[in-house]
Amino acid sequence: MRIAWRRALDSFWFYPAVLSTVAVVVAEVLIGVDRALAEDSFEDVTLLSSLSAGGSRALLSAIATSVLTVTGTTFSITISVLATTTSSYGPRLVRNFMSDRGNQLVLGVFTASFLYSLVVLRAVRSETDDGDAFVPTLAVNGAMLLAVLSVAVLVYFIHHIADSVQVSTLQRRLRDDLGAVVELLAPAQAGPADVGPQHTGPQDLPPVRDVVAADRSGYVQRVDVDRLLRLAEASDGLVECVVRSGDHVAVGEPVVRLRAHGTFADDGARGVRAAVTLGDERTPHQDLEYAVQQLTDMAVRALSPGTNDPYTAASAFDALGDGLARLAGRPPVPPGRADAGGTLRVVVPWPQAEELIAQVLVAVRCYAVDAPVALGAALRLVERIARVAEGPTTRSLVRDEVRALHEAVARSSLQERDRLGIERRVDEVLTTLA
Repeated sequence: MRIAWRRALDSFWFYPAVLSTVAVVVAEVLIGVDRALAEDSFEDVTLLSSLSAGGSRALLSAIATSVLTVTGTTFSITISVLATTTSSYGPRLVRNFMSDRGNQLVLGVFTASFLYSLVVLRAVRSETDDGDAFVPTLAVNGAMLLAVLSVAVLVYFIHHIADSVQVSTLQRRLRDDLGAVVELLAPAQAGPADVGPQHTGPQDLPPVRDVVAADRSGYVQRVDVDRLLRLAEASDGLVECVVRSGDHVAVGEPVVRLRAHGTFADDGARGVRAAVTLGDERTPHQDLEYAVQQLTDMAVRALSPGTNDPYTAASAFDALGDGLARLAGRPPVPPGRADAGGTLRVVVPWPQAEELIAQVLVAVRCYAVDAPVALGAALRLVERIARVAEGPTTRSLVRDEVRALHEAVARSSLQERDRLGIERRVDEVLTTLA
């Protein structure tokens, strides 16, 4: 249910649908109020203007037509600008545009204004229509307020979309996504039910009683650990996930192993499938690797010959350093979850800091060795990690990657002066790691 709610909130239709429904209801309510009040009830109200039936129809028609035209034109231009931006910095950025609350609310206000005007327009009657003239004064003036609001929203939207396609804004959103998933999976203080990797090895687990396979293909978007914990407690067993958020599975591939000294409940497989959500695309909400890949992808694309923007790549590496240094300075992501009695119940192979750091440094070695600006930012990222990393495995892996980077720089096409400067910088980083 939670993943379905998140999908709805991140879609482009949810807020427009809600605001349009509210607009229709408010229009019907105001029309009812107008019908209940006498015709001269608004004569002494200076803020309300009474119009004839013809004037009201012309006004409402103008509002509905102009709002719908502005909506179509504005969002067409926006999609064109977004297509140009994503071609340079990655197609995954379209998801950020769709899930942006500002864009959703702007579209919602426009569609709500259009539908409100149509509903009120339908209620306007002149004497030539059915002999009983009716002009809903309150509702028509409400349309005027919505028109003013639409103009204000249009001005906001122009500013917002111009700001949202800037590289700094895109990187801030990706950095926030990475920070949020780091706090979710690797909080500063581990919970009392978290179990470290030293106690989740195969030798510590009960025998396998059943294997739950995927009933559809797709990416794992979310693993509901709390639900799996309740399932394991009910059967006095253990649920071992074979996959994690971000993994792609095909129909029939194993997703979870049900382990127990006895037997699992009959509905164990159904409960597991409900707890492991599969979708057609990856999302950064629980996928730590994908959150890192988004910033890495931006840096790599910025270094491509078609873009040739090393400063964008450098700022992307700086944003990565913020999240990866935070992750490396904390205890390993706990793969196990225990119940209140301390019995291990759930095991999920979450990615560890070493794996993610290695992916980023491999990308640096492959794409950034000929760009001194980006390479300097990548070494700054490594130095941040070296200052906070306490685990010997992390420091050893980073040291090996930096040495491999040193060899790649020595074979690169950099000018001698730039190459010597980078090599000195690499030596400083190795000293920090030592």
